[in-house]
Amino acid sequence: MAKIKAAVIFGGVSRERELSLASAAEVVENIPKEKYEVVCIGITRKGHWLYYPGDAADIATGEWEFNPDCTPAFISPDPLHRGIVMLENGEASIRKIDIVFPVLSGKSGADGTIQGLLDLSGIPYVGCGLLAAASCMDKSHTHMVMDDFGIKTAEWRLITQRELNEIDKRCKEISAELGFPLIVKPANSGSDIGINVADNFESLVSAVKIAFLNDNKVVVEKFIKGRKLEAAVFGYNTPFSSYIGEIQENANKYDKNDFSATSGDDLVVPADLPNDTQNKIRETAVHAFKALNCKGMARIDFFLTDDGQLLLNKIGVAPGLKKNSVYPKLMEHLGIGYSYLLDKLLEQAMENAERSY
Repeated sequence: MAKIKAAVIFGGVSRERELSLASAAEVVENIPKEKYEVVCIGITRKGHWLYYPGDAADIATGEWEFNPDCTPAFISPDPLHRGIVMLENGEASIRKIDIVFPVLSGKSGADGTIQGLLDLSGIPYVGCGLLAAASCMDKSHTHMVMDDFGIKTAEWRLITQRELNEIDKRCKEISAELGFPLIVKPANSGSDIGINVADNFESLVSAVKIAFLNDNKVVVEKFIKGRKLEAAVFGYNTPFSSYIGEIQENANKYDKNDFSATSGDDLVVPADLPNDTQNKIRETAVHAFKALNCKGMARIDFFLTDDGQLLLNKIGVAPGLKKNSVYPKLMEHLGIGYSYLLDKLLEQAMENAERSY
């Protein structure tokens, strides 16, 4: 039987490209080769698309793009092609693709942009569609949907670019309504860049201005002190949640700017929680996943406060996919090993596409 042609897309122009590269190296290495023929497409920091025929190990280090055998290549938006346009020696050719696994992070990767291109191409792909990816990337949209579906989040306010001329006034209004401390975030950001805690009016104004350097909308939330809990949700028509893990504040920290490091070392699975609390969080995770029309996979972060409040913090539809990243680690605790997880993500994406198109 012919192998399934799976294109793995990695890299990109976002600040989270190193997370993408580190994840993609392990994804490419561990996709079952007896079932899939893997085609690697890397996007450089400047946004150039290249077909990469080399070793997976060089993806993680960034050396991949200097491989002399790289050639320009990109996904065709024409559904007639359903494949990759390869440009070599002044000639174009089409390489058919059965499924795309986007291993991209941050803006221009996990925000609906690549999903929109793939929707045009007619090629099935792993993960959320355009609207779900965009809504999960945009923290204000996530808040609005959670509010509509009765899923609790931190109290929040939105500041738009049009309000920059009256930023002092807006900050006074927000601080009067929410009090301090507050956490200020760019609405669209896949990392901690541009996020700051404000303890007073002056630091709030400063934090808002810094956040506006990273996006044209800013979300201000009441700072929540509580246990940091994680759920991994998997699936399409009948999604399910992993057991709940907890990020241990006193564990050895990984460097958030060094994505070659292991990002799951500070996660304990399962979290030390009563069974009814575990079940409530798992149910809430699936409820949030469905509310945003997510597909495939998502890492969902929660806070559990000392007085027992459960608050959803964020939903990541392009979680880190190193073997020991939080999402694979949570799934492994369910007995879903890493290679099997990759296989099922690809398999279910193709099955979902057959039902959708």
